[in-house]
Amino acid sequence: MEFLKEALAIKDELIAARRDFHMYPELDFDLPRTSKKICEFLEKEGIEYFTVAKCGVVATIKGQLGEGKTIAVRADMDALPLEDRKQCNYKSTADSKMHACGHDAHTTIALGVAKVMNKNKDKFKGNVKILFEPAEETSGGATLMIEEGALENPTVDSVIGLHVAEDIPCGKAGIIYDIFNAASNPFTITIKGKGGHGAHPDSAVDPIVIAANVINALQTIVSREITPTDATVITIGFISGGTAQNIIPEEVKIGGIIRTIKPEHRELVTRRVPEITEGIVKAMRGTCEIKISEGYPCLINDNATVDLIKDAAEKVVGVENVIKLKAPSMGVESFAYFSNAKPSAFYVLGTRNEEKGIVHPAHGSLFDVDEDALPIGVAIQCTAAFEFLKG
Repeated sequence: MEFLKEALAIKDELIAARRDFHMYPELDFDLPRTSKKICEFLEKEGIEYFTVAKCGVVATIKGQLGEGKTIAVRADMDALPLEDRKQCNYKSTADSKMHACGHDAHTTIALGVAKVMNKNKDKFKGNVKILFEPAEETSGGATLMIEEGALENPTVDSVIGLHVAEDIPCGKAGIIYDIFNAASNPFTITIKGKGGHGAHPDSAVDPIVIAANVINALQTIVSREITPTDATVITIGFISGGTAQNIIPEEVKIGGIIRTIKPEHRELVTRRVPEITEGIVKAMRGTCEIKISEGYPCLINDNATVDLIKDAAEKVVGVENVIKLKAPSMGVESFAYFSNAKPSAFYVLGTRNEEKGIVHPAHGSLFDVDEDALPIGVAIQCTAAFEFLKG
């Protein structure tokens, strides 16, 4: 199958769809227009679908050669609360909303996969499901999608997904075996002391000084309790407390996030943060409240499925254009919920083009993608899905 040729034939349609999504970004689970556009596209192509997770969409393409396995292709749909500062004719029309992470491209590629695989459904057995996930940038719609049956009827055997990569040139793809993304645990610490006059610190219990000691001590978990060759991050994102230079406040709040790539390190760090914090706070005469949340789990690739992606990408862009990534990302990704549920593979699609000025980082107000990557993404996904069902 020459999937790249078929994808290139619909390139203009892909670009138009991506620009439409880019101009009208929506956030979190509040994606009525995005969801409607996806459903309209599927109806036009004669593809059956159902909605899940408030505004998520699950499409199913049934091969006409009979019963077989089922592979799912996942795309996220939501944008970010960010002002679009690009100067182009498809700039976001919504105030403080922007597709600054490429989800518009992911959704477009998935629609392209649906169109091409539906056109060729007489050539394969089994099923292709397309999972359009909301709220990836917030709480993750994947868990709700799974709970509401996105991976059932027919039962999904494997899931594949991609993310655009602004640091990899357009025309290339990047793969990694085993761990792709870190797990995360957001936390907040409220330290309570005794307020007082700045001129008389001896009559107060200063929560700012306590907080400073806690922040410094937490970094020793990474530097002194984790193997130096294993990546772990404890980031303090905010500290707030106090109202004036000469007043010792009653309390200080600290907020941060833990990122780990091994389950045993996740357990260690989430245990040691309270132990260290409580010890320091008690020693310095204060009290504290600590809340650690369960963020996204590690995204762990199934290596056999990575081989499937590798082979597909090599067929589409050539062996020399498939890059093996050197290390996992400390970012998080809700695709991890799918990878925990089924054998899965996540990879990156190059969208950088210095000649076009497409060099700006994701989650930034100038972010863009080289749209020449759209048919490449469609072709890789289609090739992988077809080979999986054939094999």
